[in-house]
Amino acid sequence: MSAYTALCLRERERATLGSTASLLGWDERTYLPAKGQAFRGDQLALLARLCHEQLIDTETDDLLQQAENEKLSDAEKSNVKGIRRLFDRAVKMPTELVVALAKATSAGQNAWEPAKHNSDFASFQPYLETIIKLKREEAQAVGYVDHPYDALVDEFEPGARTKDLKTLFTGLQAELVPLIAAIQESSTKAPREILARNYPVEQQRQLSEWIAEQIGFDRNAGRLDVTVHPFCSGIAPGDCRITTRYNEHAFAEAFFGTLHETGHGIYEQNLPSEHFGTPLGTACSLGIHESQSRLWENFVGRSLPFWKANWAKVQGTFKTTLQDVTQEQFYSAINDVRPSFIRIEADEATYNLHIILRFELEQALMTGDLGVAELPTAWNDRFQKMFGLKVPQDSMGCLQDVHWSAGLMGYFPTYTLGNLYAAQFMEQARKDIPGLEADIASGKYLPLKQWLTERIHSQGQRYSATELCERITKQPLSHGPLMNYLKGKYRGIYGV
Repeated sequence: MSAYTALCLRERERATLGSTASLLGWDERTYLPAKGQAFRGDQLALLARLCHEQLIDTETDDLLQQAENEKLSDAEKSNVKGIRRLFDRAVKMPTELVVALAKATSAGQNAWEPAKHNSDFASFQPYLETIIKLKREEAQAVGYVDHPYDALVDEFEPGARTKDLKTLFTGLQAELVPLIAAIQESSTKAPREILARNYPVEQQRQLSEWIAEQIGFDRNAGRLDVTVHPFCSGIAPGDCRITTRYNEHAFAEAFFGTLHETGHGIYEQNLPSEHFGTPLGTACSLGIHESQSRLWENFVGRSLPFWKANWAKVQGTFKTTLQDVTQEQFYSAINDVRPSFIRIEADEATYNLHIILRFELEQALMTGDLGVAELPTAWNDRFQKMFGLKVPQDSMGCLQDVHWSAGLMGYFPTYTLGNLYAAQFMEQARKDIPGLEADIASGKYLPLKQWLTERIHSQGQRYSATELCERITKQPLSHGPLMNYLKGKYRGIYGV
């Protein structure tokens, strides 16, 4: 057996351990009894330790060195390069820090849910202080050149740097702000109240399951469940779990939340299963992953062609609620633009401002320029300056997202990167797929799904995110395609 083969087998074994942790994590957020939460932290900590120890073991290092000297194909070289990257990062992390983070984030997530429900930041503060302290230790252990935040972003978006993200986001914000202002000044107002009518939960559930299957989610290889904060967990080949949440007076929450998580799920289901556990069987980056969810949620799901295909189905599902509503009114309502408090409910134009806010706060938390106790005030002050709204309670402010309780510092920028990648990919897909808009208008999503699978899903980590973008679009990532898309869409709706 070659060193390369032995290395891949070892990584698949470690990934199987990791998949067990993923399953326990999914259960923790969906069905775990309240009294089982404390022991779940111990279970996850044990699995985190075992995975970490196997990765940094001297046998992994020996096999890597041998494989790097073997004659390999380009794909195999990509695998070895990816495993080397994981090893070099992991070996810098003390095992006790890995275990401490697993325990702290399990406890943190369980503390976050009631804190959010009760808008009680004080009860969550000590848990977050522990997590931030550990994440600072992680940044120091891993190392960085310019900013401690670089060490954390790199875990989710390999190669990304804080200074480059600042440049990219500053350019985007400079064009977003006047566009949002112009829409607010427009005499055209979307009938947003339509979305707050009564939408029975059972009908929403049936519709969510239906639309997930329509766009390509394999229900025989996955399932849709309910949680407080929707997520996708690609547990293993043939097992992808997505979640949503239902609010009978908020149609968009479940419908577009389901489309979003289904986009993630389709990516996971179409990764090469024969490469499970290795970089070739793993998503390219979180930014690329997010591009798939945002593409299906917004570029498809909020498009006029999509509603030409699906309006009759939705109106028929909620006959009493939507009997007096036209397709045009509904399309306008789901594309309403106005500043709002909740990120996952934000429109396409203001959404990225939510991310920029978190991006700025996370940097300050990592350097210590912002203390955890100061977070609610800092959030509320920045939010009012950016959105012109006064945050009424912390559940609508700094407690709204699960990410910090899960230790996902550095994750938020990938959402905006995902929007940027999605715009650029969709722009190219329209060039490459003749009649794409007509396909979507007739409810045919397979051509787009196949295009995405061939160019993105099947590639795993063969290329970096920046390399993948340039290979597909022949252009480096920029905010231009997203702004062109937004300006074109809102010109048609608001006349701006």
